[in-house]
Amino acid sequence: MDRLQEIGRIIPRSGKEIKNSRLGLGLEKLDRDLYDPTNAYDYLAASGAKWIRLQSGWQRTEKQEGVYDFAWLDEIVDALIARGMTPWIDLCYGNSLYTESAKEYFGAVGVPPIATERERNAWDNYVRAIARHFAGRVNVFEIWNEPDGDWCWKHGANGTEYGEFAARTAKALHEVDENIYAIGGVLAHMPLPFLRKALDAGMGNEIDALSYHRYNPEESEIERDFYALRMMLDEYNPEIEIIQGESGGQSSAQGMGAMHGYAWTEEKQAKYLLRHRITDLHLPMPFTCHFTALDMAEALKGKTGDLASYKDYGYFGVLSAQFGEDGRCTGEYKPKKAYYALQNLAAMLSSADVEPATLSISRRVRPSRRVNGTDCTDPISIYCFEREGKRAICYWRPAKLLTETYEGTVSFLNGCRFSAPLRLVNPMDGKVYALPDSIDQLAENDMLENLPLLDSPLILMEEGFAAFA
Repeated sequence: MDRLQEIGRIIPRSGKEIKNSRLGLGLEKLDRDLYDPTNAYDYLAASGAKWIRLQSGWQRTEKQEGVYDFAWLDEIVDALIARGMTPWIDLCYGNSLYTESAKEYFGAVGVPPIATERERNAWDNYVRAIARHFAGRVNVFEIWNEPDGDWCWKHGANGTEYGEFAARTAKALHEVDENIYAIGGVLAHMPLPFLRKALDAGMGNEIDALSYHRYNPEESEIERDFYALRMMLDEYNPEIEIIQGESGGQSSAQGMGAMHGYAWTEEKQAKYLLRHRITDLHLPMPFTCHFTALDMAEALKGKTGDLASYKDYGYFGVLSAQFGEDGRCTGEYKPKKAYYALQNLAAMLSSADVEPATLSISRRVRPSRRVNGTDCTDPISIYCFEREGKRAICYWRPAKLLTETYEGTVSFLNGCRFSAPLRLVNPMDGKVYALPDSIDQLAENDMLENLPLLDSPLILMEEGFAAFA
């Protein structure tokens, strides 16, 4: 980037400023009271993420049969709304008042209330109660979490069981308000046979959207997986939308949870965020939600009364946290590199008026003194977007995230008549650069020659696509 002149930085936009964002961020595990989110609210608002995923906590809410205390969740929902964000609620997990086996697991995680009519009715009552209580504040509800995994469906994942459960839950939500947006699936993997059974069991007739989670270092399979889900859903109801509800990388190799033990760093976590979320934003989904806001215990396999069993900390947060002796997050919370990457991405690409585009642009391999040879000849990822007539191109070399870094050059032959001047943005730090004449040769031969190319996204934009100062 040393050949370019830095001329400014992307101006962050808060949740209030981005009216219809397609980016979200998680505040998971609230159901187990593993942290106080208060110190994170202002950071969340300033990040530009709009859709904030909350886990509801049946066990935390109904401690006496038929008595629901939503005060703890009211405070969180109201704080987010006041700052311009849109909370959506994941309905989970079990309750030991009704299911004996739930007493064994911390937070009744992964114990679905399905064995008896008493359990099923108690769950339906809770679902209707939370929908009524948050009417006018929350309109999007997700049904359970990762039911295709034994950690969240403890007696063994079963597509038919979950499909019946999800269909019944969606009906209970729609009894309260037919306009509630009910999300099913919440899939941990890509279990297409499991999903088929769930849809056949009635879920395909009742849900408004399907959500899925993706924890894989590279983003190469995102589009393939999305369209595999799309094709199956089209058989049941083409109106069912698809949401990516959880996906993120860690900032430390010491973390537990998904992809634990991998050689994670803050830099790799930020690259993961940009590469995965840009790919999502180019797909036809209402929003994509990054995992997660804060470092916290994973706590999916915790046993009641066994503190050590749920002191299994994950470092997925875009905000760092410390941990107390009780396993809860502590401290003021501090932004990581991934936080600033999210902030820059939200300011540039998350608004609903930013549309995926197909632009007339192609690669050329040109001599490149910069790398003592030629431009990159490997495949690169290119995603184009448009906002109010202004265009932008996101591009990167999809190097192996955990084992490679890459810096080179790439050349583009332009056929879409970009308007001058063009600016190059690095969303990792928000820096905006002017292109030297040696790169910007559009006036002479419609060539952008030897642009910088990294293993994390760079964004080439027409001035006016995004604000900077």
